[in-house]
Amino acid sequence: MYQAHILDQDWLVNPIREHTKAVRHGTNEIALENGLIRRTFRITPNAATVALDNLMTGESMLRAVKPEAVIEIDGHVWNIGGLVGQPNLAFLRPDWLDGMTSDPNAFQFKKVSIGTPEAPISWKRNRHAAGSAWPPKGTSVELEFEHHSLPGVGVFVRYEMFDGIPAMMKRIEVRNQSQKAIRLNTYKSEQLGLVEAQSETDTFSNWVMPNIDAFSDYSFNGMTAVGANKAIHWVTDPAYGSQVSYNLETPCVLESSLPLGPNTLIEPGTTFHSHRTYELIHDSSERERKTLGIRRLFRTFAPWSTENPIMLHLTTTDTAKAHLAIDQAADVGFEMVIFSFGSGLDAEDVSEANLAKFKAFADYAHAKGLQIGCYSLLASRHIDEANDAINAKTGKPGDMIFGFSPCLQSQWGIDYFKHVRIFLEKTGFDLLEHDGSYPGDPCASTKHPGHEGLADSQYKQWKEIADFYAWCRERGIFLNVPDWYLLAGSNKTGMGYRETNWSLPRDQQPIHARQNMYDGTWLKAPSMGWMFVPLTEYQGGGAAATIEPLADHLQVYEQHMASAFGFGVQACYRGPRLYDSPKTRAAVIKWVTWFKKHRAILESDLVHVRRADGKRLDLALHVNSRLSEPALAMIYNPTEHPLTEELTLPLYYSGLTGHVSVQDEGTRTTVETLDGQYRLKIKVTVPPMSAKSLVIKPHEG
Repeated sequence: MYQAHILDQDWLVNPIREHTKAVRHGTNEIALENGLIRRTFRITPNAATVALDNLMTGESMLRAVKPEAVIEIDGHVWNIGGLVGQPNLAFLRPDWLDGMTSDPNAFQFKKVSIGTPEAPISWKRNRHAAGSAWPPKGTSVELEFEHHSLPGVGVFVRYEMFDGIPAMMKRIEVRNQSQKAIRLNTYKSEQLGLVEAQSETDTFSNWVMPNIDAFSDYSFNGMTAVGANKAIHWVTDPAYGSQVSYNLETPCVLESSLPLGPNTLIEPGTTFHSHRTYELIHDSSERERKTLGIRRLFRTFAPWSTENPIMLHLTTTDTAKAHLAIDQAADVGFEMVIFSFGSGLDAEDVSEANLAKFKAFADYAHAKGLQIGCYSLLASRHIDEANDAINAKTGKPGDMIFGFSPCLQSQWGIDYFKHVRIFLEKTGFDLLEHDGSYPGDPCASTKHPGHEGLADSQYKQWKEIADFYAWCRERGIFLNVPDWYLLAGSNKTGMGYRETNWSLPRDQQPIHARQNMYDGTWLKAPSMGWMFVPLTEYQGGGAAATIEPLADHLQVYEQHMASAFGFGVQACYRGPRLYDSPKTRAAVIKWVTWFKKHRAILESDLVHVRRADGKRLDLALHVNSRLSEPALAMIYNPTEHPLTEELTLPLYYSGLTGHVSVQDEGTRTTVETLDGQYRLKIKVTVPPMSAKSLVIKPHEG
């Protein structure tokens, strides 16, 4: 798979020198391109996408012209732009375009504006993060449309393409400069008639889709980019009469639309901004390469997800115990202390006494060079009949995604966000762990002050929480959220683990953890997901499952640290302290120091080589061609006896070639040679129940 790409021209290995540009082709076309992909628009007799080209493979991905968007205003559906009269929707010949016409009932193209990408969220950088440009560099094209039946109403379709990544963003705006309010019932902000990746005559399931992935900030109720992806849909194209599917069931249109609503009023002089859709075009069907691209996309458009502080989850608010834990965290090099669930902190309590108590904790932590945060539960709980989300089928609370859920646009929901904002501002806290985040429950109530009824309830609740997360991001407040709100401003979600597994015997837990991190990092960079270390009992299991007393189970404690730090993943170390003896303290300092020394490479891309199975060596392989340490392999022995094995490390994505220097634990350096597929074959011995790192650099001899 590696020979299919030229190393120095591979966007996943080396920076692409070509910048994004908007290129005019005569008077009737404009193309947005960056050397990797190109989207071409014809702007007469109306504006429409007429080509989508994968410049990496030479593939023409578009087969049919569609409207640039579709909106429903006051019950009437309008196409935005587009051309009609394409003779065959299986392919689009350039010579057909001059004969295609504008639909007179559609919104008509007015003008085009060229600019640069906008930052949808302000990002205050107040902790270690990758040095990503924000907003990403690139070029924007904005198409303006109008309709004679709706004077004063303009629809703006905005595209942004970015340097060095085969990705683009699309959103729409509806600006109301008329004298009366209009209601936007529904909209589709993207419709792409793409070349199908699979043809089947009969009814079929599990279709292979075109080699493009799309994501949006309208995401919730999921810990992965795929599971939480609520606005992206692959739909059929009934107008495509020449497709192979007998019942015209091929999913060959990429559509971006809300599952419900927004059904919102746009008052005179105001603008509605749609959700944002991000499209990533792939040059391969190979799993690692495609998911490396997805991870790059999220690091590019949610760069705050590269913030990765080392954190203690504190289980008490007792002043003496909390001060001891803060002292220990500062002593060993941790960066953040969180008052965890069950600690006794209530972020909804904005009484003067509560605010003063926790401001004092924040002041104490800040004086020690630590950031401090808290836990708050949002949606997966019952409030009361007046404030809970109402099920549309039953007319009563309950039967929601997590059973009961408050409506975020009830009076309770409005007050909740007001109080948590006050708590964070008045205490000076640096982090919010927001559990049970909004999962997408609609609400059929017509009595809640923040929404009218069912049709606008999901959008209004999503906007409430997205605006809150943007508020946090602007203030540098770190957000742990166990749902995929990364594009809306959250920093981190769960890596993916079963909580009850932390009640298993303690010696089994590190193996499970490495399996979880191996699996979780297919779609997450190491910094994007958290893991867990149960210093005290969690989810049962008793003394056999816990690490406390820490000194008595130091080997397992070190295995947990080696596993998490070695994958570049931060765990929630949950308990009242980090060490209980000089020996324990020394072990924690050792691993924190090691992680910080190699932090840049450990938080870089991870290539999947060997998953933990409890019987042979497993490993995490980190790569980044832009660093002086382009590769680091962390190798684990899960057994009670030494293991020696020959490993094959695929180093293509490290950018390394020829002779390399391999440093074993900082004590022994050898010179090795990569084979013609950029692989390093090396024999390694790892002691029982331990780990070993190999730092791999260019050989300068």
